[in-house]
This record gives sequence, structure tokens and C-alpha cells, in this order.
Amino acid sequence: MKVKVITRNPDRYVRETKQDIHKSFRNYDREVHPFQSTREYVRALNATKLERVFAKPFVGNLDGHRDGVAVISKNFAKISLIASGAYDGDVKLWYVADKSCMMSINAHVGYCRGIAFSSDESSLITIGDDKKIMTWNFNINGTGVDIVKPANMIITKTVLASLSHSYEGPNFATSGETCHIWDESRNEPLKELKWGVDLLQDIKYNPIETTLLAACGSDRGIILYDQRETKPIRKIVMTLRSNQLSWNPMQAFYFTVANEDYNLYTYDIRRFTNPLKIHHGHVGPVTSVDYAPTGREFVSGSYDKTIRIFDAAKANSREIYHTKRMQHVTCVNWSMDNKYIFSGSDEMNIRVWKANAAEKLGSLQMREKNAFNYNTVLKEKYAAHPSVKRIAQHRQVPKMVYNQQAKIRTAKLKNKRKEENKRQNSKPDSIPYVAEAKTKVVRSDH
Repeated sequence: MKVKVITRNPDRYVRETKQDIHKSFRNYDREVHPFQSTREYVRALNATKLERVFAKPFVGNLDGHRDGVAVISKNFAKISLIASGAYDGDVKLWYVADKSCMMSINAHVGYCRGIAFSSDESSLITIGDDKKIMTWNFNINGTGVDIVKPANMIITKTVLASLSHSYEGPNFATSGETCHIWDESRNEPLKELKWGVDLLQDIKYNPIETTLLAACGSDRGIILYDQRETKPIRKIVMTLRSNQLSWNPMQAFYFTVANEDYNLYTYDIRRFTNPLKIHHGHVGPVTSVDYAPTGREFVSGSYDKTIRIFDAAKANSREIYHTKRMQHVTCVNWSMDNKYIFSGSDEMNIRVWKANAAEKLGSLQMREKNAFNYNTVLKEKYAAHPSVKRIAQHRQVPKMVYNQQAKIRTAKLKNKRKEENKRQNSKPDSIPYVAEAKTKVVRSDH
């Protein structure tokens, strides 16, 4: 019979003489530390808590409009310049770095419907309810902007609702009763593209395939155009109307639309029959959407007085911004340096937000950068842990939003239960399961 006993060799832990150093059995390798995962989990939890403590997204506001802000446009060459148009027709040019208004002009009678910087970035093109397309030259000097008179004015025959400038070349597009393609140097449209729609309320050029456009119509349709063609390419009709769309600046096939049914829909134009992803969260009609320059995220504004930031590949928002004074959000824009978000709303204010709510502004020391990167990796590693996930996802929302979310959840559960009851009390396989994405598109035309 063998008996196992614990034995210790004295030579491994006893000093040979009293002058020797005591032998140590510590293992300094971090990979084999017995409490490595426990230690990392505690650090990840603390990092997540501190992120929520220091999440202060609001940076400042640009004050000066005398009516609600209708549109915001960014300058792709100078990231500190943005232009905004209001309900009273006023157009302002802002230098965001010091929150100053560099130029203010009374451009239109009635709403200013669209603003775009020209291809040489030295002039602004604006459209309004007065059926005018105005071009304004500006020259930035040390004290501000020198502006004399409008460089050009075109009076159109039809109502104008939206404006988009091509990312390459002098072409720009306007939408209204029809889609018109214009050249900056001409007063007559180069092309007119029709598809029997009462009004096209938004149109956007693709930033990669620069001849491709997409538009949202009042008949709940989304239309694809190619300015090289003589007629539109494709059209789909959704259950409710889309208010605005934005192309992914890194993937030419994808765009996202802001819809009246409180959701946003990402489409792939290669499979233009059903939405690729449905983004939930808002409790009011979504009015505006804009992609980050990285193409990984986008921001949306809604009539529920909130702004939400979505991961392009996920259904739910990662962040929600709101203030007590902010009213219906009419337009949102993501800055070209990927750090800030601009939002315009009904109460005459343009607000500047951080794209990452807990990001520290200003210069950082190397140890701060290393600590931030280390905490980010830890939070990603333990993101699925219940305690970390609960803290990371929790947001304080307005009471109205909170109550409306509960109503929407109740309605969805009710419809789901109703379908299940129908299925259980019908013949087998008589009522098939239909994915939510397949119920959103009513018709697809070529």
C-alpha cells in the first residue's frame, strides 16, 4: 500500500548560513498571478464607475439666432467652421473654436431650407422658401469675414426643400417637387430627375461614389439616383415617411434614414429590399441623422428632445444627450475631427457636445493616455459582466421619455402576444413567422 505524504526539501527554503538572504518563492510573472482576473475585474468596475461620474458631454452653445435653427452644415476643409440657417431665413457662419459668429446675413424670406459649402470652400450656397438659390462669397481675415453682396442668385420655378453639394467637382443637387442637378457656374439645371413624388424633403450625395444620390420622398419612398443616368435607378416605399438620410463615409453601399416611426434604418443598396439593421431608442419622430467621419457611429436627433449616438452595427444607442431647455431637435452634425457633435433645436440654440461623454478635453500627459487606454481595454474585456454592463448602460432620461419607453414596450409585447395566440389557435404553419425588417418595406420598384 502506497501512502502519499507532503514532503519539503530543506535545501529549497533553509539558508546555508545565517548571513545568507532568505529564499523567496514569489513569482513576479503577471500572467500567472493567482488573483490576476480578480484584480482586473475590480479595476474594470472602478473604471466604468469613474467613466459615468466624469461623463459631462455638454461643451457649450452658439447663441445668436432669433428663430429656431433649421439646418447646420460643416466645412470639410476647415473643421472649426460651420454654417447654420434659421426659420426666419438668417444664415450665420460660426468659428466654433472660440464660439464666435463670423458672419450673419438675412439670406431668405421664410425658412432657410439648406446650406452647403462650395467646392472651393470660399462661398456658401443657400436655398429657402422663397424659391431662391443664393451663392455668398466670404473672405476670412484676422478680424472676421468680409462679405459684400451675393455672388449669384437663381430663382427656381418649384419649391426647394433640400440641398446637397457633391464631394468632388462643382455640382450640387436640390430637391423639391423634382431633383435638379446644378453647376456652380451655370444658372440653369444640368439635369432633372423625376419619379412622380409630391415632395422630396431630403437629398444627399454619396461621399465615395460621388455621382450617386439618395432622396427621401413625402410618399414614404426612398429613391436612388445616378446623375450620369437620365432617370432614377431604384425606389422603395416604407410604412412611414423618412425625414432625412446620411451616407456612411467609409462604406459606399450603406446609408441610414431617420423615420417617423421613432426608428432609424440602415440600408445596403446592393440588397435594396429590406433594411439591414433597425435602430431603436427614440420615443418621437426622428428628424435628423449624421455619420461620424470614421463610419462606425452616427448621431440622431428627434422630436422627443433628445440626441442619441448609435454604433452603426448595433440596434440600441450607446449614449443619450438631453438638457432641460432643449426643445425639438431639428438638425444634428458630427464634426470632421470626430470629437464633437452639433445640434440645432427649436429654441434658437446650437449646442456643442462631446462625441465621447467622459473624454477629457485639452492636452494629456503620457501617463494619462496610458491609463485611459488601459482602462478602455479592461472595460471592453469585462463588458459582458452583469455588474459592469449595468453601470455602463444606465442613463438618466427625462420622465416623459422614460414613461413613453414603457408604453412602447407594452405595445410591442401586446402585439407579440396577439400573434402568438393567433398562431396557437390556427392550423399549423398557416401563420408564418415574419422578421420585423421584412414588414417595414411596402413596395420595391425598379
